[in-house]
Amino acid sequence: MSKETTEFKPTDWQSPEMKARIKRRYRKEKSFRVMGFTAVIIAALFLVTLLGKISSDGIYGFFQTSIDLDVPFSEAVIGNPRDMDADAFEQQVMRTNMLRLINDALVKEFPEVKSRRDRRELIRMVSSGARAQLRDMLLADPSIVGTTQRVRLLASDDIDQVRKGKINPEEAEANRKVKDRELAWYNKLVEEDRISLNFHTAFLTHGDSRDPEMAGIWGATVGSALTLVVTLAIAFPIGVLAAIYLEEFAPKNRLTDLIEVNINNLAAVPSIVFGLLGLAVFLGVMHLPRSAPLVGGLTLALMTLPTIIIASRASIKAVPPSIRDAARGLGASPMQVVFHHVVPLAMPGILTGTIIGMAQALGETAPLLMIGMVAFIVDIPGGVTDAATALPVQIFLWADSPERAFVEKTSAAIMVLLFFLIMMNGLAIWLRQKFERQW
Repeated sequence: MSKETTEFKPTDWQSPEMKARIKRRYRKEKSFRVMGFTAVIIAALFLVTLLGKISSDGIYGFFQTSIDLDVPFSEAVIGNPRDMDADAFEQQVMRTNMLRLINDALVKEFPEVKSRRDRRELIRMVSSGARAQLRDMLLADPSIVGTTQRVRLLASDDIDQVRKGKINPEEAEANRKVKDRELAWYNKLVEEDRISLNFHTAFLTHGDSRDPEMAGIWGATVGSALTLVVTLAIAFPIGVLAAIYLEEFAPKNRLTDLIEVNINNLAAVPSIVFGLLGLAVFLGVMHLPRSAPLVGGLTLALMTLPTIIIASRASIKAVPPSIRDAARGLGASPMQVVFHHVVPLAMPGILTGTIIGMAQALGETAPLLMIGMVAFIVDIPGGVTDAATALPVQIFLWADSPERAFVEKTSAAIMVLLFFLIMMNGLAIWLRQKFERQW
């Protein structure tokens, strides 16, 4: 009986066919590397362009133009503080028409302006917020009554745009908001060194305003902070406990499989759906206060729960079974195994997932729009039931404003929001690297 033998011939790597095949393979690999590198470069260019545009516009949002004027704090207008007690003087200051003081200062600076129409245009160079500045000065130091003080008053948004180069003086007068007469007044103030561009602390300490030069982000920042506190207080314990139950205690059956599938599906649901749910349940059924951080936090907690549950389950599952077996071998109960050994070891991953979920909630706008946090709120919220707005909603409101000065305010607010998002994601990375363990 003959046996057939198969002869294996060694590959001839030097043959023309193999050389051509290897050359084609190397060419494809090189093409793939070039395409990948090109994709990364294009993405980086888009990112740099976006951040560059936001930064170039937003940096001016932190600065505001001011006009130095010699303001006469006349007793005839304000009254004599020596004839009144502190409360009476405060009431008198609140009743005083500060525009008269500003008008007197401008008339002294521009004596050639005679007509009432020109004086109205002249006084518009100063922001309406200058009145509050003068009131604060009088209340802080009543002794300035009867004296003339050089005061740095906020300029109007149009003058501010001229100082920042956003309005071209060379453009035809019909095509710009600032007319030739106002430019002449502005140039005179520049020659006398009375125009200055300063860091605008009110942008970081004030609430919203319809005047761009007075608008600030502090109200929206406090609103976002209160909303996130409510979100964290609800989503974190519920999410972690749900993950522990599903991973450690729940029986493996169709019901738990259905729950797991729905949790994964909820993580992909558009955020506006959660806003509709919050509108229907928290406002329509429970009648909670509209536009409050309490409702916003409850709505965002629903949206954040799937993310926290999925991240927590993954962290708990990553704890080696030997930890559980060792704890049981020493006589620990199932609850002790989980809460004394498994959860502490999984906590870094749980915290990382929670922070990422909270960062996602911080940047959400659609759910908050649905529950009414798009309202124009000037006051700083003092609690979770007070009317408030949030940073992304504030950006949305300013982006929809027609004034050119709100463009830089919008970009500056985006820079602040990105700062908080980067800080939260950086904290998540730090926690993961610091407490991560290799098994």
